[in-house]
Amino acid sequence: MKLAVNPPILPMLAKRVDAIPSEGTWIYEPKWDGFRVLVFRDGDEVLLQSRDEKSLNRYFPEMMDPIRRQLPEKCVLDGELVIANEGHLDFDALQLRIHPAESRIKMLAQQSPASFVFFDILCIGKRDLRTSPFAKRRAELESVLKPARPPIHITPVTEDRDVATDWFGRFEGAGLDGVVAKPVDQPYQPDKRVMLKIKHERDCDCVVAGFRWYKDAAGKEVGSLLLGLYNNENVLQHVGVCASFPAPMRRELLEFLSPYRKDAIRNHPWKDWESADEASLAGEHRMPGGKSRWSRGKNLEWEPLRPELVAEVAYEHMQSGRFRHMAHFRRWRADREPQSCTFRQLEVVAPEELKSIFRHGR
Repeated sequence: MKLAVNPPILPMLAKRVDAIPSEGTWIYEPKWDGFRVLVFRDGDEVLLQSRDEKSLNRYFPEMMDPIRRQLPEKCVLDGELVIANEGHLDFDALQLRIHPAESRIKMLAQQSPASFVFFDILCIGKRDLRTSPFAKRRAELESVLKPARPPIHITPVTEDRDVATDWFGRFEGAGLDGVVAKPVDQPYQPDKRVMLKIKHERDCDCVVAGFRWYKDAAGKEVGSLLLGLYNNENVLQHVGVCASFPAPMRRELLEFLSPYRKDAIRNHPWKDWESADEASLAGEHRMPGGKSRWSRGKNLEWEPLRPELVAEVAYEHMQSGRFRHMAHFRRWRADREPQSCTFRQLEVVAPEELKSIFRHGR
């Protein structure tokens, strides 16, 4: 490619804050829950570059023609690949696309086609726009995408904090993560956390039914706790992990959990997964040590614990019966019985149709 901005370029990032900023001049956007992608187009040559600088072209073949038809001959745009099903974003459907079989990718592309939501532009023609303030880049993006039609979209924006606050609550049911705030005068800074993101967070009491060792400290430090919730059939389901413990706590956890390791596998609700093979992933419930194409190179061996401990964790939202992102440990709940930790405690967010976000086909 011969562009004003050539690949690879790392995307600009955001740091998490607790509230939507009220001081200063900001442009607010909904935070999309998809694959972050930089799109490079040089004539017929197109590259969909992931956040880790890999090409996603083969996984989203349905996007090639819309990009060539609707984007300028030479440009670089920043955005999010998403899949919408039944009025909400479906991240699981995106994950299914990362598959080695071309025939399966083609089938999924027809059944659940992806869309692009663009929110920044790095260059157009011979002009490198990275040093331009965001307000100017946004105006350029609006001009470029004014005639765009699905599956190409431009994200909504507002400078009104009240509108952004409304989006934060109302659009969660459509699968959006929260709100992003961008200073109007900000240049594009690759791999720098200079934007702000405000995400949803809730509390949940979970059964701690196992753990994984910390990186190369097996036998010395606990890396993550395996969390479970009981379903309506009183079966403990693995719903995710909590991690990011400081080093002293990783060592303290090992001592604290030691009594619960004794005879843990004997009557453990996940004992059948101890020796399960990769084929078990085809079942309804994912095992805590299950391998997938997303976990290559990671050690997913787990140590069982008698399911007698309850931990309060913070989470953002659930998707397909699991925490969408890693949960964060808050405290032990000695006052809670494990059997009381059910899915019924979770807050249910009413769906908000994506057409509320993309008015007039945008």
